[in-house]
Amino acid sequence: MHLLSFTWDPNQVLLDLGFFQLRYYSLMFVIAFSLGWFIMKKIYKNENQTEEALDSLFIYTVLATLIGARLGHFLFYEPSVFITDPLSIILPFQFTPNFEFTGFRGLASHGAAIGIIIAMYYYSKKVIKKPILWILDRIVIPVAIGGVFVRIGNFFNSEIIGKPTNSDYGVVFAQLGESFPRHPAQLYEAVGYIIVFLILWYFYWKTDKKNKSGYIFGLFLVLLWTVRFIAEFYKKSQGGFESELGLLSTGQWLSIPFIIIGIYFMFRPKPHSSTSSKTT
Repeated sequence: MHLLSFTWDPNQVLLDLGFFQLRYYSLMFVIAFSLGWFIMKKIYKNENQTEEALDSLFIYTVLATLIGARLGHFLFYEPSVFITDPLSIILPFQFTPNFEFTGFRGLASHGAAIGIIIAMYYYSKKVIKKPILWILDRIVIPVAIGGVFVRIGNFFNSEIIGKPTNSDYGVVFAQLGESFPRHPAQLYEAVGYIIVFLILWYFYWKTDKKNKSGYIFGLFLVLLWTVRFIAEFYKKSQGGFESELGLLSTGQWLSIPFIIIGIYFMFRPKPHSSTSSKTT
């Protein structure tokens, strides 16, 4: 009897209409994007930005997150699928070895991060007409809390599971046909992202760091990917290229560049304004 563990065996389907199923995982994405919209609405009101600009930001962010996360998963973890079953990358179906509706399973947060940065570049140029770091310093706040709900969705799906605890402590994922407890790595990561969100929220509203271009964005990169780096120690291997490099997991190797870039943006020197001096 595991006194410090509990068995997790939820019904993944929240609503089943026969021709349509709403899963808890999908609901978590809806909550994440909706909450992100309200947070950015508050920020945009504080910055005297229009609601039209906010609506465009929502569209850019949703598309960038889903497309980037999807492509990132197959690029970093299952690159062979680009050759063996490329249609399954862009469609919610598996074509080999058998045709099957799978939904869009396989989303990589590193790919989502890259997708959002690229999308914000175009958004800053075409819509907001501000430097890209201005929007990145602000969009990372709702992105951080969004990560919480994504990981809760992973927990509902019994995916991205943790390593066995080899003790009475942990979660027994009954959907996987197991009877031993594992680390609830998804929940560890979710708690970490809550802390990241609260820190970013504090720095935006209670300090003047939002006026230092790139600082909050850099802080986000350092905090969020440090959480991811630590959480990877408790996760079951997700595959990828870690077998070739060893020592660290694929997720950890991918997190290191983001952390380094974040440190740069936090502590980079302020650009000097050139002043012309007259000599007499």
